[in-house]
Amino acid sequence: MRTLMRVSIPVESGNRAIKDGNLERTIQGAMERLRPEAAYFYPENGRRTCLMVFDLKSPADVPAIAEPFFMELDASVEMHTVMNVEDLKKGLSSMLEHQGAVRR
Repeated sequence: MRTLMRVSIPVESGNRAIKDGNLERTIQGAMERLRPEAAYFYPENGRRTCLMVFDLKSPADVPAIAEPFFMELDASVEMHTVMNVEDLKKGLSSMLEHQGAVRR
């Protein structure tokens, strides 16, 4: 399932993590584990922030994905199911077909 993850890192813990190498190790570990189709890094509301889009194979994978960010970086983590345009077209087509079958 295509998933968008937003990781937001507090300034103080981010500063420590940069100095001790934890930030780079944690991000690199996530990149290797998740193999995201996209990853972006930017400041948001004064915090270091990362967006990754990846395939979540099972909800049981959430702890293994999120915990390193919580434990190593004191980060907040959000995950949302997302679609690309092809997924949206397929979903809308399926919905319209279902609606047509219900109306008949």
